[in-house]
Amino acid sequence: MLLCFAVGKCAVSPTGDRLYIISWDQDKLLTLARDGTLLATYTDPALVSPSGLHVTPAGQVLVCGYLSDTVLQVGWEGESKLATLATQKDGVRSPVSVCYSSITSSIIVGLLEDDNILVFRVE
Repeated sequence: MLLCFAVGKCAVSPTGDRLYIISWDQDKLLTLARDGTLLATYTDPALVSPSGLHVTPAGQVLVCGYLSDTVLQVGWEGESKLATLATQKDGVRSPVSVCYSSITSSIIVGLLEDDNILVFRVE
């Protein structure tokens, strides 16, 4: 199978059986099997120009949209949004990176436009 887009970011599930891929110029998250088979394609108006991607040790998929100013949690299967974690109302503007710290139980979001890092405590 040939996928015709540039890989912007990729992340692997904790079990190693899924690969998650985003591309800056395509507003979607792709989920692939270990052998490269396309398992799911996720699109959402709340995910425009995906720029950051992270899979937590528990398998939660976090993705941020640079132009939509959002941080989303997508199901491990890569087919549905579980939650909108942060938006412009929370100070998210032009996010380019996202990660989860299990030490601090926080989601950390890097912003491009104002060189800030936001930290959101989660329960």
